[in-house]
Amino acid sequence: MLIQKESKTLAYVNMFAVLGTLENLCDLVPEAKALLKDKKPISVGFAVKDGPSATLTFADEHCTMTEGCGNCMIKLPFSTCDKFNGLIDGTVTPIPSKGFTKISFLLKTFTPLTEILTRYLKPSKEDLQNSEFREISTKLTLYTAAAAISQVGNEDKSGKFSADHMPDGDIAIDIAEVMGVTVQVKNHRLITIKKKCETPRAAMTFANLDIAGKLLGGDVSSMACICNGSISMRGMLNMIDNMNRILDRVGQYLS
Repeated sequence: MLIQKESKTLAYVNMFAVLGTLENLCDLVPEAKALLKDKKPISVGFAVKDGPSATLTFADEHCTMTEGCGNCMIKLPFSTCDKFNGLIDGTVTPIPSKGFTKISFLLKTFTPLTEILTRYLKPSKEDLQNSEFREISTKLTLYTAAAAISQVGNEDKSGKFSADHMPDGDIAIDIAEVMGVTVQVKNHRLITIKKKCETPRAAMTFANLDIAGKLLGGDVSSMACICNGSISMRGMLNMIDNMNRILDRVGQYLS
């Protein structure tokens, strides 16, 4: 089993899967929404040399992510993927190349938002005792993992090998009667859409939030869940098989 992380792939995962989940955090967590209350619209761009670039826009108590950072109000440049990954793990403090006068937003709003996100994505046992917290944590973890599937499938050597064996079509990842996301495959490139898939070519469905949380947290195996029926699959199963191979790598990148 591969255990080494590729720095560039990790940068894409950190950008579009981890930071990208701030979109959902601001929708689901009142504490996060409160940090944006009465704030003027502002956008923060992240530009990684030879790596990903994206802009987070905060407006009307919501957050949206778009690729590229040409029109951002605050720009954070990173000379390497390792430097950007250092931002995520807390070992690097970037200096804005644009919007330095707005640095208070980074310190007083953006950083607290990322701290709240970390609490939900890496919850303590005490936090998970709260059923409402556990539900939101599971939803945010699924959004993060689903987004990471596309980044690992597009950038990681092992992930691309699996993606090369996936035919075109949409894969639905659902938690029954709760939520769903879509992994779209086209020409062996993957795109994650944070919406329920209406016409999947293949589908993997968790019976409930508890099962999804345990699987994403590494507490149960997918094979055991499939055998006992708590995870069901339908459609073109080789798509799900290869997606699950990518998901195994995702677990290593998000660990």
